[in-house]
Amino acid sequence: MTGRTWYRGWVALLAVALAIGLAACGSSSKKSSESSSGSTAASQPGKGKPAITLGSKNFTEEYILGQLYLQALKAKGYDVSLKNNIGSSEITDKALTSGKIDMYPEYTGVIAQELAHGNGKVTSAEQTYQAAKAFEEKRGFTVLDKSPGFDADANAVTTKYAQKNGLKSTEDLKKVPGFKFGAPPENKTRFQGAVGMKKVYGLDFKFVPLAIGLRYQALDSGKIDVAAVFTTEGQLADKSKYTVLTDPKGIFGFQNITPVISKKKLAAMGPDFATTVNAVTSKLTNEALQKMNGAVDLDKQKPADVAKQFLQANGLL
Repeated sequence: MTGRTWYRGWVALLAVALAIGLAACGSSSKKSSESSSGSTAASQPGKGKPAITLGSKNFTEEYILGQLYLQALKAKGYDVSLKNNIGSSEITDKALTSGKIDMYPEYTGVIAQELAHGNGKVTSAEQTYQAAKAFEEKRGFTVLDKSPGFDADANAVTTKYAQKNGLKSTEDLKKVPGFKFGAPPENKTRFQGAVGMKKVYGLDFKFVPLAIGLRYQALDSGKIDVAAVFTTEGQLADKSKYTVLTDPKGIFGFQNITPVISKKKLAAMGPDFATTVNAVTSKLTNEALQKMNGAVDLDKQKPADVAKQFLQANGLL
């Protein structure tokens, strides 16, 4: 073989080798890209799904819940907007049924007893949940999983007032006829509130309507003697300051958190949507709720920041 022939042969072999190498590289790059794209798609199941409007009611725990669901869903690629601080359950429910929002976190007892006007005594958290689900499904909505913890309605007094009057339960309030009972305005017409306190416990009191954020201030200043509270509020962790009265006749029932959502919207969002929401709900124990509420109400942190920390700590963000 001459030098020229050998050189031409070597160049040809080199060209083939380069072509094979480039093809392999391209194939590897393509596979890597496809793998990366597949991974992104798997971690972003909300991409391409319809937009959804989430609502929240008008108190601290609801602000936190709204942020928890908002941030968890956004992390999965869902197009979610939040309408915050809509109002009481009655007002927020109207926003839901009128289509202004698609979903919001509610309490099973509120649905079963107040929105559905089921003024009978419930015996378990599961019975309450099933009653709430049945009511919502008749209206074209449904509920997702319920939380392990529940933020029950309750009556609270200062510990000093409880000791002075020998109070341990709501029934004991018979010892102080004419006491001043402070609560949000809607409580006046609720069975799980002023109505049940009168009908079931036979209590005599003066109802004082209060903005929800002013209850503890009114209790501390003596403007009211008894306040309608939620058992997971951060303030109640200080038992030397406040005493939560027990509910021996069960008018306050069970209040597990459950997101309410339009059936049509849920179907359009795909199965990963419910999975994402339920994963958040499953972490909502009483202890977790009280700590998050306390971080906002007592430590003055923003609900969005508290929600982010909680989601990150639980591997949900």
